[in-house]
Order: sequence, then structure tokens, then C-alpha cells
Amino acid sequence: MHPELQLTVIIPAFNEVDNLRVFLPPMIEHCREKNWRIILINDGSQDQTKKFLQIYDQETVISVIHHKLNKGYGAAIKSGIKACETEYLITFDADGQHYLEDIDNLLNCLLENDADMVVGSRKGLKSSSHFRGFGKSIIRVIARIMMTVPVHDINSGMKIYRTDLAKKYLYLTTDTMSFSDVITLVFINNRHLVLEKRIRIKERTSGESTIGFQTAFQTVMEILHIVILFNPMKIFLPLSLLCFILTGAWAIPLLVEGRGLSIGSLLGLIMGTLLFLLGLITEQLSLIRRNQK
Repeated sequence: MHPELQLTVIIPAFNEVDNLRVFLPPMIEHCREKNWRIILINDGSQDQTKKFLQIYDQETVISVIHHKLNKGYGAAIKSGIKACETEYLITFDADGQHYLEDIDNLLNCLLENDADMVVGSRKGLKSSSHFRGFGKSIIRVIARIMMTVPVHDINSGMKIYRTDLAKKYLYLTTDTMSFSDVITLVFINNRHLVLEKRIRIKERTSGESTIGFQTAFQTVMEILHIVILFNPMKIFLPLSLLCFILTGAWAIPLLVEGRGLSIGSLLGLIMGTLLFLLGLITEQLSLIRRNQK
């Protein structure tokens, strides 16, 4: 760590050369004035991104990491976090939709509140498509059902957090687009102070978003993985109780009539017991995994 340096802006980029040409020069100038650093990860882009970034080979403010192949949004950010040497880092999407001023706003919010993470919230802003907006809503609903989430926009690509904590929890995160959701939930479940501050969003002027149905599905699955990791009984206990309740509703009338327990009732009791025991086993396994680093 370099104590004289405070913040690093991490930019994962995949086929965003047109947007980089627009926002990167003013960002470099802004970071030079603030004595910040930039780490840009070219995640196997197939356009002219690599050639364009060669003009910054001698620029001290920015460091460029090239992935030979596309590894994924999360993998790109993880490469940047591993190379980060400042106390704080902020993720900044390469689609040109974020404002430079919001970097300062999020940093000030984090410092003023001694927070561990501040999420740039897009709450109330119109999504770029109805499909994406609906998908994000479903993800937020599922996350809130599964755990206590004190912030609205868990999948925001712009968030600032402590570098030491980010490196500590990297092994729990994914290489996919769900990285943004997962890292937020990991901070929350480890009882770190996570706040939210409103940011603005510009319209995308070039390129196409790679977020689709597959991304939403992956995110939901990763949320379930995080719940199982930190609180598996949140899933297994309700399922076990549901089996017992349904079994009771089926078996009690038969017992009252003196017909004994049916095979279906016995299977329901066994299933409820197995789910409860599986939850206990998973609880122990999750504790081992959380303490392995």
C-alpha cells in the first residue's frame, strides 16, 4: 500500500473503445489533479481497445492490464483489485454512463461516515430497457427475501470500498456480471458498514450492453450461493417446516379416521427430517469455508 495515495479507479473494459476515447482523457486529468490512480483492465477486447490504450503506455496515472481472452466482468475487476495499492478503490464502468463528479461524491460519503462500502444508487432512474429494469427488480426482491439488504441498488457497477476488505473477500466472488451483487452481499453479511448514495447516469452513446437473461439467472444463482454460505438455514429450515406442515395436513385426518400413516406421510416426515439435517451439515461446511482465509 502507498499511504500517500488514497484512491484507485478500476475500469473493466470489453469492446468499449469508442466510449474510452470520450471519457478516459478527462478522467486521467481529473485523477492527476487528485493524485489518484487508474487501473484499466482490457478484458480480451476484440475491437481496437488494445491499440488505443498504447498511447498511455508512458502515462504514470494509469496502469493497463490486458487479458488475452475475455474472462468476464468480475474477473476483470478482480485483476484490478489484486493490483490495487491504495487504501480505497472504486469501480467505474467503461460504457461512459458514469459522471466523474460522482467519484468525489462517493469518496466523501465514505470518508465522512467511516463506511466500508458506498454503493452508487440509481434508484428512481429509468433503466435502459424494460427487460433489464424488470430483471434487476426480480434480483432485488429475491435478495431481500433471502437476507437483510440495507441498500436498494446492489447491482450498481459504481461502488467504492476499502481495498483491504475487497482483497480479503475476493475468493468468495465470481468472475461474471454478478460480481457487483455478490461483493455487496458479502460486505453486508460480514457486518461491514454499507451505505448508499444517489448517482446520475448518462445514456449509452456507443456499443451494446452484454447483460441479458443469462446474466440475471447467474446473479440469482450466486445470491442463493451467498445465502447458503452465510445462512443456509434460511433456505433449508423453511423447506423442512413446509414438508412437516404438508405432511401433517395430509396425515392427521387419516390418523383421526384410524387408518394409520400412509406411505406418502412417512416420505414427507423423512424428507422434512433430511432437509433439516442437511441444513445443519451445510451450516458447518459454510463455517469452515468462511474461516479458510
